[in-house]
Amino acid sequence: MIHPHIADALKVPDLVRLNDDLVLIRFESMKIYSALAAVRHLLERGTIRPGQTLIDSSSGIYAYALALACHRYGMRCHVVASTTVDTTTRAQLEILGATVEQVRPSRNLKLDQELRVRRVREILADHPDWHWMRQYHDDVHYLGYQEVADRITTAFPSTPLTVVGGVGSGASTGGLVERLRATDPSVRLVGVQPFGSVTFGSQAHHDPEAIIAGIGSSIVFDNVRHHLYDAVHWLDFTHAMSGTIALLRERAVFAGLSTGAGYLAATYEARRHPDRLHLVIGADTGHRYVERVFARHTEALDPAPLKPVEVSAPEEMSMPWSRMAWRRTACPAGRKERAA
Repeated sequence: MIHPHIADALKVPDLVRLNDDLVLIRFESMKIYSALAAVRHLLERGTIRPGQTLIDSSSGIYAYALALACHRYGMRCHVVASTTVDTTTRAQLEILGATVEQVRPSRNLKLDQELRVRRVREILADHPDWHWMRQYHDDVHYLGYQEVADRITTAFPSTPLTVVGGVGSGASTGGLVERLRATDPSVRLVGVQPFGSVTFGSQAHHDPEAIIAGIGSSIVFDNVRHHLYDAVHWLDFTHAMSGTIALLRERAVFAGLSTGAGYLAATYEARRHPDRLHLVIGADTGHRYVERVFARHTEALDPAPLKPVEVSAPEEMSMPWSRMAWRRTACPAGRKERAA
């Protein structure tokens, strides 16, 4: 098959069997699906016009995806980037034609996200004709993952399935599982979060290294549909790093930090539910984590004895790893207001 644009080739994931009850769905950059479908849909609907500037904030992989989508469909792109966006990613964004500005270094995830949102609002005040993609709040970002879900259904027909992935904006895990449950309501969803994220109530816990890009949030995201999740895992940086190193050492998979956290959580879930196939979402490769994670591989823990503390409410959680049966419960009271 000859693709019309590199983005159409890069978006397609590979399915890799890790063991009998664990499969990795490995993306080079997962959010390309989301960005391509969102931009195409907005153009078709007339919400945006060719050549218009699209703006959003990002910790990395969405910025790259949006820049590719804008290149694909002839749009302009402006990114307000997190401090986690590395030199390699920034250079690619700029060469693709995006304009990029990074917020000043922050002490924690909350301040980083608040600064980005504030800056986007300032820019829009000066450029009211620009369109804010709002990856955290506009459900148009769910659309692209329907195609991925159909690929999974074709690959694993009549298979009891559990999807394990970083929660982040909610669109990837939510989009996949909503589509999968249209034909099989028994599909389980396990979300992975860092400590310090408000999404499932771990904001009272401070992990000094926990900017785990893409899986946590200090502000409420409308695209997170809490009622889709069957269980939630909270992991600190050291455990996420240990899962990431184990994935490379044991399975030769070079993937990002959220994938390693998901691998550790899925390994535990598979021991509890050996009758199900566990599908781990590998959102990106490990290239932007070389210095922060892979260069520190001697610090990684042996994953074999690691296990979470089981809690019955978010208030009971403790670091470094907690798990809760969420049971498809609605959004917790008090977390309905959002900051963007």
